[in-house]
Amino acid sequence: MIWQMRYLQNFVWENEEKKMPFVEETYDVCVVGAGHAGCEAALACARLGLETIVFTVSIESIAMMPCNPNIGGSSKGHLVREVDALGGEMGINIDKTFIQSKMLNRSKGPAVHSLRAQADKMNYTIEMRKTLQNQEHLTIRQAEVSEIITEENRITGVKTYSGAVYHCKAAVLCTGVYLKAKCLYGDVVNYTGPNGLQAANHLTDSLKEHGIEMYRFKTGTPARIDKRTIDFSKMQEQFGDERVVPFSFTTDPEEVQIPQVSCWLTYTNEKTHEIIRQNLDRSPLYSGVIHATGPRYCPSIEDKVVKFPDKDRHQLFIEPEGLSTNEMYVAGMSSSLPEDVQYEMYRTVPGLEHAKIVRNAYAIEYDCINPNQLYPTLEFKNIQGLFSGGQFNGSSGYEEAAAQGLVAGINAAMKLLGKKPLLLDRSEAYIGVLIDDLVTKENREPYRMMTSRAEYRLLLRQDNADLRLTKKGYEVGLISKERYDQVVKKEQMIGAEIARISQITVGAGSRVQKVLEKYGSMPLSTGTTLAELIRRPELNYDLLAELDPDRPKLPDEVTEQVNILIKYEGYIKRQIKQVENFKKLENKRLDADFDYDKVSGLRIEARQKLNQYRPVSIGQASRISGVSPADISVLLVYLEQFYQKK
Repeated sequence: MIWQMRYLQNFVWENEEKKMPFVEETYDVCVVGAGHAGCEAALACARLGLETIVFTVSIESIAMMPCNPNIGGSSKGHLVREVDALGGEMGINIDKTFIQSKMLNRSKGPAVHSLRAQADKMNYTIEMRKTLQNQEHLTIRQAEVSEIITEENRITGVKTYSGAVYHCKAAVLCTGVYLKAKCLYGDVVNYTGPNGLQAANHLTDSLKEHGIEMYRFKTGTPARIDKRTIDFSKMQEQFGDERVVPFSFTTDPEEVQIPQVSCWLTYTNEKTHEIIRQNLDRSPLYSGVIHATGPRYCPSIEDKVVKFPDKDRHQLFIEPEGLSTNEMYVAGMSSSLPEDVQYEMYRTVPGLEHAKIVRNAYAIEYDCINPNQLYPTLEFKNIQGLFSGGQFNGSSGYEEAAAQGLVAGINAAMKLLGKKPLLLDRSEAYIGVLIDDLVTKENREPYRMMTSRAEYRLLLRQDNADLRLTKKGYEVGLISKERYDQVVKKEQMIGAEIARISQITVGAGSRVQKVLEKYGSMPLSTGTTLAELIRRPELNYDLLAELDPDRPKLPDEVTEQVNILIKYEGYIKRQIKQVENFKKLENKRLDADFDYDKVSGLRIEARQKLNQYRPVSIGQASRISGVSPADISVLLVYLEQFYQKK
């Protein structure tokens, strides 16, 4: 032992004298983290021609899905479609690797229809890794970034734990849940990232030294059960859609019509809940061991039992993790209870009486930032050229991460290329809602996207993401001219068909009345247009085809839009008018260095919040907590007088 220590000392002294050289390289962009945010950021920068390097603590963690084995879902499906329309990769990748697909909320209006697909976790990671490895201008590096390097409040590089320095003009931080990560269940604490992977323990200190405010958040995941020990006869089988709708607008729909794997529905019961209540003192969530804030909308089973004592059961979905594994994910039953309690409570669930756990459920704590420190471009306000995305920004979910990573990557590239940044507002995209909520509102818990957060959700449907955003992706440079032209053609076909349908009149003859009677629709007393009939709840564009002999042969994606735009025309016009009023405030820009202390009449709290958040527009200012409508009126009057004087 003494000899070893002397050898180590001699090694250090010798190399101090020799000044052993360290690795030093230069790139345009450094991306820290290769999860869902990091992959999108790195691909965007590289595809725009910038020399990009992406760092990951483990190559095996690229696009890893450490929690639920699915992509999409309510509101999240909208985000994936929007990522695809802007030129991102997530939609393409899940189309290659899904094992079941379902359109959620079909019984409701089109505004809340959301695509959700079960992924083959291993294949999802493999395919995304292939994409990154074969992307020109992109280098993958397995290393832990421990420091950011700045000069005069501008990013100039990053440093790894080994001492290597990578100079850059812009950097994107996408660290996910790895920063000072800690996994817990019962009294067991593992200082690792998800799935036992290495945590990133050094970057937080560097960020704090640069004046970045950090939060400590928590999330959790349920146990994985051995499929061979599950009695599926006691559960309800859940099938995928007969006709699969792809996520990516570039995927041929015929290529995704594949045999699908079933999921299964079961429930907890009072016995499950009693075991949990009896062991709450052994849960780090309730014993005081966990101090971080968890997601309100994705609670652990302990939280559900405590906060909803009137519920005698909670639904659980048993979901396959892939075709090459027997691991089954118990969705709805995340926990940080001790191992013995996990066995006991899981085995009270119908079908899991003899279940064997492959991986324990656990909670994970991690460091992230207060996203109010970011501009809507996702660039830090106090460090030029430093961007961030994903769970590092205080959000939760793969889809939210990918959306932010894409925007952060695009804007890092736009900054270096001297082009205008990509700014999406709340009326243009769910991504706009997501980012605006993060940078404007006070988020003291992991942020989750929901359809209820989008005021203009009838306009921001998942089915029209390409029509809304492909042009922006084309202007940025991530969408080809060919793809953009196809969307323009689609838009023209939709407009032409709506105009044609609106001019076709049908009388009250017997043939028409028979068709209406067949679909349970009221008979006509006088003539009307096909468009008016389509607006009836029980009818649609396809059902009325027999009354339209000259109907052209159009792609399904076109007829879908024709039907929606005609049927919801009144509601859509009303929402467009609301957007016009919204835009008036959004278009009133505010300078980054505007001094709100000069505005007499503003309340003290409003001045403090406005100086802290530095909103880019009156619209954003109006959404800051602590800034009242009266404060906005005062600000508008001041600005009008100020510009009149100029």
